[in-house]
Amino acid sequence: MRFILRRLGFYCAAFAVALTLNFFIPRLMPGDPASTLFVSLRGRMSQQSLDAMRAAYGFDGSLWDQFVAYVIRLLHGDLGVSTVNFPQPASEMLLYAAGWTLFLVGVATLLSFAVGILFGMFAAWRRGSFFDTLFTPVNVMLNAFTPAVVALLLLYGFALQLQWFPLGRAYDIDLEPGLNMVFMGSVLYHSVLPLASLVIIAIGGWHLSMRNTMINLLNEDYITLARAKGLSGRRILFRYAARNAMLPQITSLALTFGFVLGGALITEVVFNYPGLGKFTLAAIEKRDYAFIQGQLLFLTVTVLLANLIADLLNLLLDPRLRDRSELA
Repeated sequence: MRFILRRLGFYCAAFAVALTLNFFIPRLMPGDPASTLFVSLRGRMSQQSLDAMRAAYGFDGSLWDQFVAYVIRLLHGDLGVSTVNFPQPASEMLLYAAGWTLFLVGVATLLSFAVGILFGMFAAWRRGSFFDTLFTPVNVMLNAFTPAVVALLLLYGFALQLQWFPLGRAYDIDLEPGLNMVFMGSVLYHSVLPLASLVIIAIGGWHLSMRNTMINLLNEDYITLARAKGLSGRRILFRYAARNAMLPQITSLALTFGFVLGGALITEVVFNYPGLGKFTLAAIEKRDYAFIQGQLLFLTVTVLLANLIADLLNLLLDPRLRDRSELA
């Protein structure tokens, strides 16, 4: 329990630091969203309108007053007003984009993790076999590809040439979003190529990581003892080798999920997918401070939560950590 409380205290402190930096960094930069809008309108805005816009974006008053107001707004779920779609709240845009990113990147992460871990497990267990000599070099090659290359190749081959899949978007433009089979079928159909581009790249990393960890563990004394005791290969593989090799993979998976809400910028841009990566790029180009701050805050919270979940999972799966935490 003391271990968990210490970790919670650390993550709360890290969140407070991130929250403070998230507030001060945009305000230390020259200008503000209202001034940017004023320039884009080429001066066709009165001083009174400019002051009202600064107040709407939370850039009026002293720095301390702005910070207090910022924290109070956050406690009420108010991330500010978007400059791109004024006066739409940035939180609405973030939640909309986060839903699509969570679906796309989350599903791709789980699929690549499951397939990559299984490939790595059996490649290590049957090292030097046909399976290992075939899939390990292939996954090494795929892992070296950049997201842009894979996404563009899939788009060109399966959307432009074969025309098996749509060129982009998250669903057919003439459909009304809703929980019905037609809409969900369209969403799945449009997600095939973006998902494939993310999964193809990520499988190699999980495969190689699991394979290398398993190979090291298979040389441990407890594996030799298990074999000497006459335990079945299946039991040694899953009960002893794979279980221990999974510990660092689970930590990596939790950290990967922490960055899910960072979006998949290249993939989302190539396939015109309405996720956080694509929205953040547009926000940066148009200096939408409210959206950028909200996105950074989302990302900070998910990374910290992912680290906490990884700590708890490792504590649950590894008895040695529980013993150390009780002694601490």
